[in-house]
Amino acid sequence: MIIAVDGPAASGKGTIARALAAHFGLPHMDTGLLYRATALNLMELGGDPESEFAAARATDLSQIDFGDPQLKSEMVGGIASRISAYPKVRQALLERQKRFATQAGGAVLDGRDIGTVIAPEAEVKLFVTARPEIRARRRYAELKARGLDVHYADVLADIHARDERDCGRDAAPLVMAKDAVLLDTSDLDQDAAIAAAIHAAEGKRAPTS
Repeated sequence: MIIAVDGPAASGKGTIARALAAHFGLPHMDTGLLYRATALNLMELGGDPESEFAAARATDLSQIDFGDPQLKSEMVGGIASRISAYPKVRQALLERQKRFATQAGGAVLDGRDIGTVIAPEAEVKLFVTARPEIRARRRYAELKARGLDVHYADVLADIHARDERDCGRDAAPLVMAKDAVLLDTSDLDQDAAIAAAIHAAEGKRAPTS
């Protein structure tokens, strides 16, 4: 069984995908981490984020430590959001994601284009979203908890900017698959959102009579 979890930044899709993977006993891939790893690699190579060629060269992730805390930094996240619009970057990372999705037994993947590009054949597709203000509030709380000096207005502006890039790019834009289940987490706490996702997944995978 392949479970595709898509959605915009700070929607809670990563938390939901990890919970689904644990519930169904499936391996999980946070595909956004591949773009963050490429961004970190680009930074360490001294490459220009405005250069698609330089960003594509940085997709060789053989030397990247995926446990590096820098991958979760806002700077890396910002660069990742920008370079993810490059077709050459997306193509370079495409096969790695497809191989993970189609491994024996299935998998859970979360990202922006899982149900539309990476695994359009997925049995379960969820599109997790929330109002921009809610997502900004969650991201703000997360960053403050890490001890970072941030302002809500800046976080909200970044959320809007990421949404615009994700939805407006030519290569694999963020869009809800036609057969996906919409899960709006705006008014749900984490436990309720996870329960709703598991219920939706169980319903999609249940055999029809």
